[in-house]
Amino acid sequence: MGMTMTQKILAGAAGLDYVEAGQLILADLDVVMANDITGPMALPIFFKMANKVFDKDKVVLVPDHFTPNKDIKSAENAKAIREFSYSQGLTHYYEIGQMGVEHALLPEKGIVVAGECVIGADSHTCTYGALNAFSTGVGTTDIASGIATGKAWFKVPSAIKIEVTGKPKSFVSGKDIMLHLIGRIGVDGALYKSMEFMGDGIKNLTMDDRFTIANMGIEAGAKNAIFIFDEKTKEYIENHSDKKYKTYEPDEDAIYDETVVIDLAKVRPTVAFPHLPGNAHTIDEVEAMDKIYIDQVVIGSCTNGRISDMRRAAAVLKGHKVDSKVRVMILPATQKIYKECLNEGLVDIFIDAGCSFNTPSCGPCMGGHMGVLASGEKCVSTTNRNFVGRMGHVDSLIYLASPEVAAASAIKGYIANPEHIN
Repeated sequence: MGMTMTQKILAGAAGLDYVEAGQLILADLDVVMANDITGPMALPIFFKMANKVFDKDKVVLVPDHFTPNKDIKSAENAKAIREFSYSQGLTHYYEIGQMGVEHALLPEKGIVVAGECVIGADSHTCTYGALNAFSTGVGTTDIASGIATGKAWFKVPSAIKIEVTGKPKSFVSGKDIMLHLIGRIGVDGALYKSMEFMGDGIKNLTMDDRFTIANMGIEAGAKNAIFIFDEKTKEYIENHSDKKYKTYEPDEDAIYDETVVIDLAKVRPTVAFPHLPGNAHTIDEVEAMDKIYIDQVVIGSCTNGRISDMRRAAAVLKGHKVDSKVRVMILPATQKIYKECLNEGLVDIFIDAGCSFNTPSCGPCMGGHMGVLASGEKCVSTTNRNFVGRMGHVDSLIYLASPEVAAASAIKGYIANPEHIN
């Protein structure tokens, strides 16, 4: 019996020739990551187990959720992991001036490469599957143990094959594709499974598309999401990292619970209505409804804060003004992306349109700061979750969309089709 990509990586990390779904394994870890929310909670547990991290090059701490610190508690949390990083001599600690949203920063810095086994104390750690790595979010106890020992227990997941065909049309990107997919299979459609993306259509997806899609694997309940390795993956890794890597593809007789086929040519710009990422509606369906007027737009996050996202949003906004009743926040995911926005003139486009341009941060995504919603307010966001109270008041409403739909909506003052912005 053959193995999936995920099963092969886990077998290698566990020093085994073969693993199967449901098997419990103890695996060696290549990267262990935590942030300013999860890191401080893990430290007391870590110190009950060890005094030194297992490898100062493989433990990564990024304060990105409540930074720049919004209050005393967030400042204390950042201080805790800062002092820990310095005392342990960690190679990878990134704070203000160097920092970014963790799931954009780690690939950009070349910290994660193909074939690696990665855990992070954040559910969107599955992002790195775009690089043909196994990566998954875990709790603080597992992170503490990982930092101390460099190992973690896993139950090997079964898998869903996502067969991608065709080529996306204009105004369709990774966000639309993943919202379309989650809308089809549901928020528990891949529960504790590996979502494995392959097929001829993969070549028509940029690396940024793949990061976005893998990022939202958890929104379908997946243990991880992973893409087949190709020339685009190779080029990205070798342009960002000097680490050695190993690539994996599934065996021909690998066992998948089901196969889902996505024809990219048939995917339309898609919006997820409150209060689930799976509550997906095409922009055509939205246009057939009464106008949904909005109060706020957020463009950024670990899902859609990369330079291509900034370019897509700016292309729609150029020469336009945002509606006077709409607040618009632009958050590039890293300092490097921030600088690219400056050099390419995108900052001018955003500010001239009436947007605020903010420092790299998770901030508004989880209602942390820089964009908390009041009762009854509606927001179009390029983030990944629209649960009740996710971005502020429990009576606020969040609509998930691509950067282009978000930008068009900012101009019109209601959820709008970017195809109709001249």
